[in-house]
Amino acid sequence: MTRTTARLRIMGAAAAAPLLLLSWAAGSARAHGAPTYPVSRAYACSPSGGSAATAACRAAIAASGQNFVAWDDVRVAGVAGRDRQVIPDGKLCSGSLPAYKGLDLARADWPATELTPGARMTMTYASTIAHSGTFKLYLTKQGYDPAKPLTWSELAAQPFAEVKDPPLTNGAYHFSATLPADRTGRQVLYTVWQTSSTPDTYYSCSDVVFTAKKAANKDADKTGEKAATKGGGATASAKPQPSATPAAGASKSAAARAQQTAAATPASPTTGTTAADSTPVASDTDPGSGPSAPLVAGGAAAVLVLTGGAALALRLRRR
Repeated sequence: MTRTTARLRIMGAAAAAPLLLLSWAAGSARAHGAPTYPVSRAYACSPSGGSAATAACRAAIAASGQNFVAWDDVRVAGVAGRDRQVIPDGKLCSGSLPAYKGLDLARADWPATELTPGARMTMTYASTIAHSGTFKLYLTKQGYDPAKPLTWSELAAQPFAEVKDPPLTNGAYHFSATLPADRTGRQVLYTVWQTSSTPDTYYSCSDVVFTAKKAANKDADKTGEKAATKGGGATASAKPQPSATPAAGASKSAAARAQQTAAATPASPTTGTTAADSTPVASDTDPGSGPSAPLVAGGAAAVLVLTGGAALALRLRRR
């Protein structure tokens, strides 16, 4: 092999490596996604969701014949906004995909997220790559029966929230919406993500439990507020507490403002049970992590290969 031939082969390999990496990235960067807060059924029952051992998830896994490793892939191509015409009643949670049919099981014990009626909720929708598109959020009507298959008639004709092109941050979309104030008990939050840069539409069901505010809790809050004002200590309350607790000698108005700030914060899910419902309440994922991490690593590798290839080619030319 002559020196010139060897040099040409090395230069060819250096030039081809970036192209191979770019083609890998394009193949791995398909837009997949699903809510992790409020937790979707697919994510809750996946190995990452932490609820696969519950009775509902075991039944869903058995019915689907898979353990929902691809929890972010409940997608249907070519729907183009015709959701109610394409996705039949009773198959809303699976998107009518046989591999996810277990998600359509009519049960009242799905892992659920606790929410507060009328509160401001921030959804975390994990995704592998940024794509333009619109998120539509629906909520089942008051009187919804979880023991019956979910149908389109159980959802309002229009979503209670619609968000277009939110930014992708740390592997997830984060956007806020005000929840309807008239819901109580167990409901389903139905999310439709219609991407505009791909032909795909994603569907997901997030089971939620609305905890009604009780007069007894309000009286307890008032008693605790008075105690904090007189004694200058932190109060014990069922509501989430703000990060800054009123200092000793704080005025009653300051403590009241702190209580109002806490009440306006969306209820955070905890693993366990609620007083009104004995089903498990799932926890959300760490917002600082997400499925985009492998893509970031791949991008860094591509940069290194491009830089190394260019440097090698330059050195060969100078010889």
